[in-house]
Amino acid sequence: MKFGQFEGFGNATGMGNRPAIIVIDFMDGFTDPQSPLGADFDNEVKATKELLDAARKSGVPIIFTTVIYEEHFQDGAYFVKKIPALKILKEDSDWVKIDSRLERSQTKEPLIVKKFASAFFGTNLSSLLSYHRVDTAILTGCTTSGCVRATAVDALQHGYRVVIPEECVGDRSQKAHEANLYDIQTKYGDVVQLEDLKKYFLNMKGDKRYV
Repeated sequence: MKFGQFEGFGNATGMGNRPAIIVIDFMDGFTDPQSPLGADFDNEVKATKELLDAARKSGVPIIFTTVIYEEHFQDGAYFVKKIPALKILKEDSDWVKIDSRLERSQTKEPLIVKKFASAFFGTNLSSLLSYHRVDTAILTGCTTSGCVRATAVDALQHGYRVVIPEECVGDRSQKAHEANLYDIQTKYGDVVQLEDLKKYFLNMKGDKRYV
């Protein structure tokens, strides 16, 4: 995807020294087309798995998010009223499970439960990133126009560099996907290529920056 640039917009912020990957809502309820909330994110999940494989070899922290509501749905407030299909995302539902193709390690890779779009809102994500002394938030997941964008804006506002591998995020609407990638590149973070990040992680191997 080609990105234009207005004068004074779209400068690169670049990678810092201590990145972490936040995998946003690649859960069965969103990645299974049979779900009322689902779409075909097969390519994006596959690309994210490639990124995670490279990151795991280099010791980069990986954090997953899912969305879970209690039976009364008051914890979702007007978000659930706006999107009634969210009511399938209850604790006892298989839809809230992380897509198994990503092979999340339950002993090493934290899972954050959120109620709204941003992975920061009402969660302990900031504490986790501070614990690992992270300076760069690499975002993957869905959807580009919703939870990914909201998390990108909040990450920037919390003082993190924001990096998004283009192949690793998706949306139910291609037009929304492209428009929001354009906005993120222009205002909030760097939209990069998967291969460039894989090379970056390869160069990190053995430098023990997270020890």
